[in-house]
Amino acid sequence: MADALIRAEGVRKVYRMDSVETEVLRGVDLTIGRRGVMAIVGASGAGKSTLLHVLSSLDPPTAGRVLFEGRDLYAMGEEALAGLRNDTFGFIFQFHHLMPEFTALENVLMPLLIRGESKTQAQKKSLELLENLGLKDRTHHRPTELSGGEQQRVAVARALVTSPKALFADEPTGNLDPENGERLMDLLLSITREREMALVMVTHNAAIADRFPEKIRMVNGRVVERSGDRSGGEAA
Repeated sequence: MADALIRAEGVRKVYRMDSVETEVLRGVDLTIGRRGVMAIVGASGAGKSTLLHVLSSLDPPTAGRVLFEGRDLYAMGEEALAGLRNDTFGFIFQFHHLMPEFTALENVLMPLLIRGESKTQAQKKSLELLENLGLKDRTHHRPTELSGGEQQRVAVARALVTSPKALFADEPTGNLDPENGERLMDLLLSITREREMALVMVTHNAAIADRFPEKIRMVNGRVVERSGDRSGGEAA
């Protein structure tokens, strides 16, 4: 694929505890386009989250390699990887991981301050994004003062505020009721399309996975099925 953003080549992941080895990924080859929107599905223990973490720079493979824009991701060095995570990748997890002592606005602008933007500019970008996500009146509330759906939307804003090229999501609707889960997916798929970003998401929810233009299914650490549009088509 000429417009590949991320490519996994022969990726294996083995965890060791004392003398016991557990092979979680067993030679995964996978390509994600620059506007690819992909769901990763499979039973618990299939290796979905591990693959997501390896693809997104959070956990190095035991063997094989991951290329980002043609560069070997894990040959970059920790400082370069940290910069990539802050500037180029966005992350959303099942639990929002907001800092409880900070307001919604402060949680969102933090990545911009870390990369050296002025507080004035960071606040402007963060406020605009929170307003676009329907949180205009909640910007000065702390996480404990927000509903579960609102907390997760703040986490989405934090992931998007740096304008990443790729967004990685691990069961982001897992702690939400069906209605809020659908609303969150509407937002994610719409924003991904508007910003022409890649989105890779792990989900157990078959209805949500069916909304993605591309889907892979994992069994026992391997990709056993890949379906849908590989050209970065739009989500439903």
